[in-house]
Amino acid sequence: MQRDTVLIIGANGQIGTALLPLLQEQFGHDNVIASDLRKPTHNTGPFDVLDATDPDALADLVRRHKITQIYHLAAVLSAKGESDPLWAWDLNMKALLNVLEVSRVQRLRKVFVPSSIAVFGDGAPRNSTPQNSVLNPSTVYGISKVAAENWLAYYHKRYGLDVRSLRYPGVISYQSMPGGGTTDYAVSIFHEAVQGHAFDCFLAEDTRLPMIYMDDALRATLELMNAPAERISVRTSYNLAGMSFTPAELTAAIQRYIPELVVNYKPDFRQAIAESWPMSIDDSAARQDWGWKPAFDLARLTEEMINHLSAMYQPA
Repeated sequence: MQRDTVLIIGANGQIGTALLPLLQEQFGHDNVIASDLRKPTHNTGPFDVLDATDPDALADLVRRHKITQIYHLAAVLSAKGESDPLWAWDLNMKALLNVLEVSRVQRLRKVFVPSSIAVFGDGAPRNSTPQNSVLNPSTVYGISKVAAENWLAYYHKRYGLDVRSLRYPGVISYQSMPGGGTTDYAVSIFHEAVQGHAFDCFLAEDTRLPMIYMDDALRATLELMNAPAERISVRTSYNLAGMSFTPAELTAAIQRYIPELVVNYKPDFRQAIAESWPMSIDDSAARQDWGWKPAFDLARLTEEMINHLSAMYQPA
């Protein structure tokens, strides 16, 4: 049996940075090929510079390395995408379709393409948003993710491609800096807090959103990808939940460790985006199909983030 060789597209991003070492551990260091538009600042193993909107470059890389699985993590996120919607749509969809086509032609074993809670909007219940609900997004990012989910289901039904996906809530991590998402305040606030800075929050203090700690997001990704194909009933994208909280609740949790933290609430255009998204998620399909269960709540997340970032910012 051929050993799997895995390609990560968007390996320098928030998810890719943290997922890479876990995949290297699972498949072997030399059997995981990282790729992005630029090389990382430090050596992380086999790496190819790749523009995933170039179908020939992608196909060449897949053939050259005998790739059998792709984790396609490259995308323009919600807030950044609103600054140039046509560019964001073009990049997100070109890269996605190139990945699906090369996977079909080269008969890859599995493909992972993340989705997002940004697929929801007006008409979807905001509390315990169900797996099957109205998808009426308010951002170009959300629109591209709804289209992506439908393309995944299409490639599975028509070509038998084993596609798998998760609708990530806001992902909180210490491994990389925020990348232009509406939930990124929940990462930025930790960086400012441990450095003793005040924090200007671009969302109102009572804006409740679903979040997940990176460790849980990574574990969910690997559990989904390692689940038997017959257990996968959702070929669009699975709802995924970790916890839900407001900026005020997160601030209070951080102030238990850093009581001097000052937060100024200055809602901007991202407030309207957040108000169109769910406040909590029903992920019962993921729990039933492949046994998903989060391990981190707000208290544990806060402790982990402060410990890791305090060590990171400690003077040498």
